[in-house]
Order: sequence, then C-alpha cells, then structure tokens
Amino acid sequence: MLENPSRAMRLGVAGPVGTGKSSLIGLLCRELGTQLDLGVITNDIYTDEDARMLRAAGVLDADRIRAVETGACPHTAIRDDITANATAVEDLESDYPGMELVLIESGGDNLTATFSPALVDAQIFVLDVAGGGDVVRKGGPGIARADMLIVNKTDLAPFVGVDAHLMRREGEVARDGQPVIALSRNDPASVQSLTDWVLTTLAAYRAGDHQAIDPGPMAPHSHADGTTHEHASAGAHSH
Repeated sequence: MLENPSRAMRLGVAGPVGTGKSSLIGLLCRELGTQLDLGVITNDIYTDEDARMLRAAGVLDADRIRAVETGACPHTAIRDDITANATAVEDLESDYPGMELVLIESGGDNLTATFSPALVDAQIFVLDVAGGGDVVRKGGPGIARADMLIVNKTDLAPFVGVDAHLMRREGEVARDGQPVIALSRNDPASVQSLTDWVLTTLAAYRAGDHQAIDPGPMAPHSHADGTTHEHASAGAHSH
C-alpha cells in the first residue's frame, strides 16, 4: 500500500473495441472536471483518433489529453511494455503538478486485456450490451478481477435483444460480488454510481488504503464439457 501518495491516481479503462471506453472517459471528465484536476492518456495502434475526439468534445483542456501510438496490439503497451504510457503519464503530471487523477484508455482489445499494476492503481473493464448478452459469461481477467466492471449502453438493450439487468447479475456472479454497474449516460442514477465509485476509490488511494491488484492474463473459466481451470493471476498463459 502507498502511504499518502504524492502523485495522481492512475485509473485504467480497458475493454473490447466499440464498448464505449472513450465516451465513458468523456463522461467522467464532464462529471468530475469541476471537482478534480484531471488528465487523460489514450492509446491507439497507429493514430491519435481517440485523443482528437476527446479534445474536439471539449471535455478537458486540449493539452491535458495526450495520445500514445502503440504500433502493436494495444495490450502490449498497457501490460507487456508500459514504457510509452508511463512516460506519457509522468510528462503530464510534470506539466500539471496538482493533477489528482489520470484516466488511461487502452486501445480496443479482447477479453484478455488488462493493465499492469505498475502502470495503473485501479482499473475499469468495459463491456456493452451490443456485444451480446452472453459476453459476460465468457469470462476473462478483466471481467472477473478488474476493480470495476461496466455493462455499458444499457439504453440500447431493447434494440439489440439483450437483457441488461441479467448481464449485470451474471457479471456479479462472475466477479464473486465485486462491483458491477449497468451504465447509460442517459441514466443519471447509473452515472452517479460511477462517479461515486471513482471518488471513493480516489479517497482510499489518497489515504493509503487502496492497493493496486494484478487481474492477471487469465481467470477461472469453464468449458462445454464441464471442466474448469484456474490459472495463477500473475503468470503467463500460452495457447
């Protein structure tokens, strides 16, 4: 644990392509920008598209939104070799010494993508209802062990034939009761739940009561034949 940490808390946001990670970060910037000193790091393979979108939306001062171009699969820059992201965060914090929270968005990746605890202090994993109601049951380290699981875009559920409440309940089962939020930016109660969680986590971090965890590359999962497997959370797993 950190005792009275002097640097900003770093909050990672990961999840598959199109689940709404950038929109979620934009939402947090709008909701918390008057309360906290914020910065954002985005990750894309070959572009700075997400950073440009957030700058154009005016969610923060443009210079507080920095882009990392990974040049490879997104998970490599948030887990395998964090140098580019760590440098970007340190530069941002150096330019804005009073910064309290840095939001780090992974490039869109698959269900195995998680942040190294050497890069972030806490992490959110984002799914969305358009990805299918069964995706939460497919498991993975982010679903099972990230600090928070978001089932996003719940307002779209009726249009894609998905039961968002069932997805949330199955997420709670997969996570052994760890927090899950069914989120829509059009639902003030769910937005409040998200911002409350961020503020509570930040308060715990400041007090030295929050410890970064490593969700690991694999999580307990089952197969159609009924067999189950558990893998060490910090170990490598090859296929």
